[in-house]
Amino acid sequence: MKLNLKNPIVFFDLETTGINIVTDRIVEISYLKVFPNGDEESKTRLINPEMPIPPQSTAIHGISDEDVKDAPTFKSIAKSLAAQIEGCDLAGYNSNRFDIPVLAEEFLRADVDINLMKHKFVDVQTIFHKKEQRTLSAAYKFYCDKELENAHSAEADTKATYEILKAQLDYYPDLKNDISFLSEYSAFGNNVDFAGRVVYNEKGVECIKLGK
Repeated sequence: MKLNLKNPIVFFDLETTGINIVTDRIVEISYLKVFPNGDEESKTRLINPEMPIPPQSTAIHGISDEDVKDAPTFKSIAKSLAAQIEGCDLAGYNSNRFDIPVLAEEFLRADVDINLMKHKFVDVQTIFHKKEQRTLSAAYKFYCDKELENAHSAEADTKATYEILKAQLDYYPDLKNDISFLSEYSAFGNNVDFAGRVVYNEKGVECIKLGK
C-alpha cells in the first residue's frame, strides 16, 4: 500500500560503535527519503566515529576502523544531514528507543541546532509488537495452535509454557535441545543482579546502571 504522506518521510538506520546512547558513535548511516508524490532518494555513507570500533560491534555490522579511517566525521556532515531531514517525518525499526536518541546526541556534539521534537516519529518495531502480541496466550496459539484456557492461572500458564518450549524446539532447527544452550540463548542483557541495577560493561566490570 502506498503511504499517504503530507510531508516527506525519512526511513533511516544507524550502525554504531555500541549500544550506549550517550557515549557510542555512528559509523554508518543509511536513509531512504520518500516524497508525497512517491519519488524516492536514498543515501548510505560511512562515518568516522573518532573512536575505536570494538571488535564485538564489527562482528555485528562488519565495519572496522580501517573501513572508516578516511570517512567524514559526523560533525562534518551534520549540517547537510539536518537539511536533508528538515520538514520530514522520521521512521525506523526500534528508532524511538535507539536511533533517534543516538542521532540527537550526535547533533548536540556537532553543535547543530535542530529540534527533532518537531518531527513525527514512526517506529515500525513498536507497531509490530503492538499488532503481534507477545503474550503467553499468543505464543501458545502460534506454536501449539491451541487456545489457552484459564490464562493467568498458574497451573495453566505453567503447562502451556512447557508445551511451547517443546514446540519451539520442533519449530526452529537451530535451537539445541540442551538446557545450557537454551539458558544462554534466552538470557536477557548483561545483568549482574536479577533487577538489572548492576550490569557488566564491555570490559566485564560490574557497574551501576540505575540511580546515582
